[in-house]
Amino acid sequence: MRNKDVIIPCDFKDRETITAFLKLFAEEKTKPYIKIGMELFYSEGPDIVRELKGEGYRIFLDLKLHDIPNTVRSAMRVLAKLGVDMTNVHAAGTKEMMEAALEGLGDAAGHTSLIAVTQLTSTSEERMQKELLINASMEKTVLHYAKNAKAAGLDGVVCSPLEASTIKEACGETMITVTPGIRYPGTADDQARVTTPMNAGVLGCDYIVVGRPITTATDPLAAYHRVKADFLEV
Repeated sequence: MRNKDVIIPCDFKDRETITAFLKLFAEEKTKPYIKIGMELFYSEGPDIVRELKGEGYRIFLDLKLHDIPNTVRSAMRVLAKLGVDMTNVHAAGTKEMMEAALEGLGDAAGHTSLIAVTQLTSTSEERMQKELLINASMEKTVLHYAKNAKAAGLDGVVCSPLEASTIKEACGETMITVTPGIRYPGTADDQARVTTPMNAGVLGCDYIVVGRPITTATDPLAAYHRVKADFLEV
């Protein structure tokens, strides 16, 4: 049975805001898996990661490293010291860059899962082809990036839930799929490739990243439990 969970992206501006939000989950037996992205990390620095890890939160550090291999290797050496549960790079940086990231992670590899972003869920196939000049289909592009990530030794990829099953078939069940773009019907936002929590479970997603349906809900705790129940019951 594969590991499945809901990751809450804590895309907040500062320590005070995330602290207030996480207080809503204080009575949970198991602390939620949270994502720390660029906004909070750039605002508060690595100390916020250390603090939340010390409090028992599982953390996906979502900085999407994308640079020359040597720079990514060096940056990953620094991030490895934070002891996060998961972090990522852009698969578009090439297999060499992903291998360098894994080298930088060093002894932390295995404790920290390293995954690669394929194509952002805000990107449609039309925009990818017209603006990025990638002429292949979205499915073929994402699958090619996922195969490169596997060849580089990474643990998984970030993809849309619609591509998770194809990646599992091609790269094996152990290839972790982390999937943003999880929405209930009637939700309008900037995501292009989306599905519901229940369907994400059917499609074989391992971790679903659910932001605004939880963080902007009238009752975030109730919304979290709804999403988790819908996803995990499959």
